Order: sequence, then C-alpha cells, then structure tokens
Amino acid sequence: MSASAIPTIETEKVKESKLPAIDFNNIPFGRTFSDHMFICEYFDGKWQTAKIQPYQPLEMSPACNVFHYGQAIFEGMKAYYKADESGVVLFRPEKNWERLNKSAVRMSMPEIPKELFMNGLQQLIQLDRDFIPKSAGSSLYIRPFMIGTEPFIGVKTSDRYLFMIIIGPVGPYYGEAISVLVYDTYIRATKGGYGNAKAAGNYAGTLYPVELARKQGYKDVLWLDGEHKKYVNEVGTMNIFFVVDGVLITPETDGAILEGITRDSIIQIAKSLGIPVEERVIAIDEIVAAHDNGTLTEMFGTGTAAVVNPVNRFGYKGKDYLLDETKYTISARIKEQLVGIQKCTIEDTFGWVVEL
Repeated sequence: MSASAIPTIETEKVKESKLPAIDFNNIPFGRTFSDHMFICEYFDGKWQTAKIQPYQPLEMSPACNVFHYGQAIFEGMKAYYKADESGVVLFRPEKNWERLNKSAVRMSMPEIPKELFMNGLQQLIQLDRDFIPKSAGSSLYIRPFMIGTEPFIGVKTSDRYLFMIIIGPVGPYYGEAISVLVYDTYIRATKGGYGNAKAAGNYAGTLYPVELARKQGYKDVLWLDGEHKKYVNEVGTMNIFFVVDGVLITPETDGAILEGITRDSIIQIAKSLGIPVEERVIAIDEIVAAHDNGTLTEMFGTGTAAVVNPVNRFGYKGKDYLLDETKYTISARIKEQLVGIQKCTIEDTFGWVVEL
C-alpha cells in the first residue's frame, strides 16, 4: 500500500473522562482501559477510514469469522514515562509491527501498513497520555489486535477485518517469583503449526492445562515440544531462560516458539555484558540433571508483560525442583539493564527506545 493510500485518522473525544475514578496505586493487570481506542476496518481489498473514538463495545454479526473460525491475532506493548518524567517512550515498537504482520501472514490476514500502525499507536497514546502511570513497575499496556469480521458461516479466509488498539494502565504482571509445571501430556505447539504466531488460538488451547496446573499449586506451565515431548518450548506467558554453569541458555526459535521481543533484547543485553549465551535445543532431562548436580543456578521467564520474572520451582513427573531466586545474579543484571534502557536511566546503545 502506498503512503497516499494510508487512511487519515479521525478523532472523536469522550465527553467525560474516566481518569478521576482510577486508583493508580492499585491497578490490576488488564482490567482498566483508557478513554479512547483506535479502530480501522479492512474491506474491498484495502484499509478504510481510521478513527480514534471513545472506548466502547463493538457491534458485530453473530456470524463473524472470528467467532467460528478464529482469525484473531494480537500484540503486547508498553509505553513508559522516563525515570525523570520528562517524556514518554516506547520500546522497539517496529518489532511489534513486524511480528503482527508475520502473524497476519500465517493466519491468512491482510498486513497492516507501518504508517497506519505507528500513527494510530502514537496518536492514541498522546490523546490518553494521562493514563500512563508513573510508579515503579507500572506502565501503559498497549494491545493492538486484528480480527476477521466477515459475517459468513463457512471455512474460508474472511474478506473483512477490524484492526484495533486499546490501551490501559497496568501494574506488574506477576510481581513475584512463580512456579511452573512441566507437561509431557498436553502440548502447546509443534513445528509446522502456528506456535510462532501471536494468534488467539495459541492461548485458548493452553487454558485448560494451565487450570489443571494451578489446581496442583503451580502458577503456569512450561511446555515441551509437540513431537517428542522432551525438549523445552516456552512458558504459557513467557519465553524461558536457564543459567547453567554460568551460561545463559534458551530454546532456539524453531517455528513452534514465539519470537519474543523481550527475549531478543535479553540475548543482546547478555552478550553486551559478556555473558555467554546459547540458543539451542534443550531437553528437560538436561535441566533436571543440571539442577541435581548444582549447575542450574537460575531459571526465569521473559515477555512484555512479565519483563524478567524468576521461576523458583518447577514440577516434572511428580517431583518438585526448587531454586533460590534470592541468589539470581545474572537475570538481575540483565533486568537492571533492560529496565534502565526502557526508563532512560541507562544509555540506549541499541537504538531501541522511541520517544513520543
């Protein structure tokens, strides 16, 4: 799509803001949203009128594609105040745009022009700038997503779509170390599937196993590969990292693992700090053996929502394996660098931060 074909963004402002009713000292993750949302419809082979309008329910046909055949993709992003509150920044937004379009291609959906994505994103955040929290560990969470909306009961690619962005203030996703259950029964994804797409169905299929894991006292699930059920994949909400004998190890992206933007940032930061990094196939038996011989010293997840979150217990085949997160040093160093770059207290030598 040429630049001239990018829709102009219209704006309709709310009559009364919900800001006075928000307690910024108590912000549950994902339940509070700003005054406005961005919306753009696709039909007749092109993106149509784009609009920022009051946050409100959608009116849709019960026959819409998304309800029956699941054409739905999304991204997760954050905006932050600089530590000195002198400005607002985004972290690697172009990578989210790129990944959303990779997901769109995999799910047979139209790609979103960069100008449409970035302009909608920045104008929405500027309009609802006062919803960005300033307390440590808090941020503005950004959820771009696209759904198929053609009202037709039949298995085919939709010919209509909605691309939207909603935003809202959030506190920490976890806020503490978590435990995970390693499944060798249920699977999340396999090579040749769409595990590397940020598609709604990827998450829907994990809900029941995660529910079972929580009934056993675990916070989340560490998935294994779908073919052999022996190689580490990812946690339901995060990519996974291990420190074994001083080396930072994470599963390689093989088409079944989400290509996390925080994951990539962690790897680059670790290398810049002189920490050895390996991206490779990791058998769960290797992790168990490293725990037993004392060389597994850290285990943590990474993601936009979770940032860097320690894992202090994992269960596998009826046995628990404990770690002491108070002794995690490598992940602490990496997190300090990452958050410092995001909050502009550490020089961004990577060129990741984009100021609004």
